[in-house]
Amino acid sequence: MELLIDTYHAPVDPAVPLVCFDEAGKELQAQIQAVLPMVPGHPVREDPEYARNGSANLFMIYAPHLGWRAVTVTTRRTGADWAFAMRDLVDVHFPAAERIVVVLDNLNTHRLSSLYLTFPAAEAHRIARKLDLRFTPVHGSWLNTAEGELSVLSRQCLNRRVPDQATLEREVAAWAGSRNAVGAPGVWRFTVDEARTRLTSLYPIPTCDTSS
Repeated sequence: MELLIDTYHAPVDPAVPLVCFDEAGKELQAQIQAVLPMVPGHPVREDPEYARNGSANLFMIYAPHLGWRAVTVTTRRTGADWAFAMRDLVDVHFPAAERIVVVLDNLNTHRLSSLYLTFPAAEAHRIARKLDLRFTPVHGSWLNTAEGELSVLSRQCLNRRVPDQATLEREVAAWAGSRNAVGAPGVWRFTVDEARTRLTSLYPIPTCDTSS
């Protein structure tokens, strides 16, 4: 936890961008009955019955210091899907970076081994040497600011029925473009000192006497 807090407070280095990564699922649901539009005195109304169209995965890439995010829609979230997302991070989103610090959770697909299971060894090594993976602790997903961005995406864009993956891709791209146009960087205010004061239950009692 303290190492991640230090990561957010470290000086901004354009050559070493900070990126937070997270994923979420979205069930695809098509309307069966026509939606009744909003009229004076009544909100938009939709029939509770819907058709299931499977589900999709959303990869959120969020660079808090830059106020920038990108959302990729995939049909699954396997190790190979994560590997392709990391390749895009290195080659498409930050090709000039010397190294990329990536904050992410401990999902079993979030491993450098996923690169080697997906790409030839030389390609996997090329991508891996650009990545500095920093994992959130157990029950510490709040330390990943990409989780907050997914929450905003859910409230502003996905709290309704989305019928198919193509529509989902258009919607999240429009949402990300609108947010990126503002360009406001995220500010992390929680400090290590505050953690030691407010989260005392997380800290063990030292067993060694360091006074001498």
